[in-house]
Amino acid sequence: MADTSSKPATTSTSTEVAPKTDGPLVTEQGRTTIADTVVSKIAGIATREVSGVYAVGGGAARAVGALRERIPGSSTNHSQGVSVEVGERQAAVDVQLVAEYGVSIADLSAGVRRNVISAVERMTGLQVTEVNITVNDVNLDDGSDDDHEDEAPQTRVQ
Repeated sequence: MADTSSKPATTSTSTEVAPKTDGPLVTEQGRTTIADTVVSKIAGIATREVSGVYAVGGGAARAVGALRERIPGSSTNHSQGVSVEVGERQAAVDVQLVAEYGVSIADLSAGVRRNVISAVERMTGLQVTEVNITVNDVNLDDGSDDDHEDEAPQTRVQ
């Protein structure tokens, strides 16, 4: 049986540990932390920018958003329908939306995913690992608007 204790141990000539700089958010000067709400707002705005997205959020979120918008002095909730998980260097995004009728949902999803990844990575420096999209509804534009003030009142003939 060979004696392994007679072999010289390999030692490192340098005992210094290089500072870890794993991207734009962790540097020698400090660390930048980005809140979940920041990423969800960016993702929400990026989603709304894509043609074919009628609304962002599920039914309940849109109802609450509609009520909120009626309150004087309130602001639009840009993160409505978006949930995120943010780590030190990565983020995952979940988006719920309503598509416009006639739009290819596969193409719409690809466009939303591309736009969200681009915006979040460009603005935050975080790597987006996934963008999960749930299409909750399709908007059927039947031509009726809530604003019919310009139209003459319709009379009923008996």
